Amino acid sequence: MESRNPVPQSSPFLLPVAQMRRVFQPEDVERKLAKLQSDEHDSLRSTYRRMLERGPQRFQVKPSGVPDMADLYQTLPNFTEVLDDVKRHVALSQDCPDGIEVTPILLLGPPGIGKTHFAKKLADLLGTGMTLVPMSSMTAGWLLSGSSSQWRGAKPGKVFEALVDGEYANPVMVVDEIDKASGDAQYDPLGALYSLLEHDTARAFTDEFAEVAVDASQVIWITTANDARSIPEPILNRMNVFEVAPPSADAARQIACNLYRSIRGQHGWGAHFANQAADDVLDALSELPPRDMRRALMTGFGNARLEKRDTLRVEDLPRSALKKGTMGFLQ
Repeated sequence: MESRNPVPQSSPFLLPVAQMRRVFQPEDVERKLAKLQSDEHDSLRSTYRRMLERGPQRFQVKPSGVPDMADLYQTLPNFTEVLDDVKRHVALSQDCPDGIEVTPILLLGPPGIGKTHFAKKLADLLGTGMTLVPMSSMTAGWLLSGSSSQWRGAKPGKVFEALVDGEYANPVMVVDEIDKASGDAQYDPLGALYSLLEHDTARAFTDEFAEVAVDASQVIWITTANDARSIPEPILNRMNVFEVAPPSADAARQIACNLYRSIRGQHGWGAHFANQAADDVLDALSELPPRDMRRALMTGFGNARLEKRDTLRVEDLPRSALKKGTMGFLQ
């Protein structure tokens, strides 16, 4: 039986459908709970009780049709190939009981071109929530797979938390800067991904803290990297790899224009400013990586407001950003 589940108004899905899916077996949890001694593992006991109280059913969101993604194609022009791939997966899940199933994605490209921003936008599109795992600060694989309950300060991993504490069976997990993962010989920080990125083995993924299998087969994986050379080949083979190029000069200008309108529309103070940025401001912004455009615009808006002007000028933008120069736009 299918039930309708509301999603944020910004989602392009007009009528998303959410069927229910079990993400763990309650009897497994009950057995684990029964084996605990009364005077040990309070945090583990609390976890098991929370699982039983919440129950195993989670929404598995799927579209009622292929959404209009024109806005994403316009605002993310250098991600067209990735958006095409997502659209194909969405088309497969329409008009059938299956949920959205997306082959794990690796976004490969230089810093600042918007890889993490794209991942967040895709999570908004799918409407299933998102968990960000920054691998650059990750020194142990337990962030994904949990740490043994025998260790002091042990807790579940991000995958377990997303499925057990979240609302969805198919959340978006963003593993950011996967090429920056660091570890030692005793623990491979990417080790959990070998099973998590395989649909069949992910169906019974066991978190090391809870030691209860959860169904992570519906998780939508998006990973980002600047350089694929440090990523193990077995991990690369489990993903669709998309090399994301910097936007062309025209596309960068369009991104700046869209971002100006977006920031203006999202804030009450935006009503004080003109609907469109001046051409020379857009030209200056288009020289920046997409990551830096938002910061430059926020500074610019603030400076213009201090001067009680309703238009931005090039001199309102931070000099430090403008001095960085171009990032090698495509011609």
